Amino acid sequence: MTTIPPIVSIDDLAIYPDAVLADVRWYLDGTDGRSVYESGHLPGAIFIDLERDLVAPATGGAAGRHPLPEPEAFAASMSSHGIGDDSVVIAYDDTGGMSAGRLVVMLRMLGRNAALLDGGIGLWKGALMTGPGAISDQLEFTPCQWPLDRLATEDDVATMCKSGHGLLLDARATERFTGEVTQIDPRPGHIPGAASAPWAANLDPTTKRFHAAADLRERFNDLGVSASDNVVTYCGSGVSACMNILALEQAGLPPARLYVASFSGWSADPDRPVELGPGR
Repeated sequence: MTTIPPIVSIDDLAIYPDAVLADVRWYLDGTDGRSVYESGHLPGAIFIDLERDLVAPATGGAAGRHPLPEPEAFAASMSSHGIGDDSVVIAYDDTGGMSAGRLVVMLRMLGRNAALLDGGIGLWKGALMTGPGAISDQLEFTPCQWPLDRLATEDDVATMCKSGHGLLLDARATERFTGEVTQIDPRPGHIPGAASAPWAANLDPTTKRFHAAADLRERFNDLGVSASDNVVTYCGSGVSACMNILALEQAGLPPARLYVASFSGWSADPDRPVELGPGR
């Protein structure tokens, strides 16, 4: 049972002295996250490679760019990094959570204690460590199936599009949602009927900290969350959409399901419709 809140502050680190600090910096432009980690990371933090530790080998097509790893592979990866069944994990990056949120959501889905460090490395006032970091002792991480009630499939999303029942939240930047910019995705635009809900709008643009829970609640309710009993969030490949999942939980709203393949999977299927423009 998860007991740690989804988002913790720098000051809260003192409450969790034995927590595993996980650096999950990753960049869409191909910048090497490990090199960035080795140039300076929080003391004692381990490096989690999003492409190696948090995704299965991509096969393309409807599976999207970042499919979830098999449970056994994910468990082995966590174990090798010194994360066990009873570990508390606090993850961070340098964007406010765009990539670190993926690890947090994956662990919380499985009932593990994991949280996002609010504001990330940019708010750390102490000295940073350099180098590859210490080698972690392996701990037992029991493989668990991904909970189906927390995930949405392509067919689930297609049914939502046809029926008009439910709420799709697109976490990509507005210009990708409208189709003005095509970045990596096979086609421009968004899934029909989706609402634009950029992940970055959950954060203060200066501090990269999450807005207050009441403000997050107002934001999502304005998008229609309170009027829907079926909320699904997606992005380009199931990474930044995790920020909306965490923000919804922080706001005290019911959990959203993650469409892991997201628009990279949806738009790769020529039979799936897309929309251009501002949407709903």
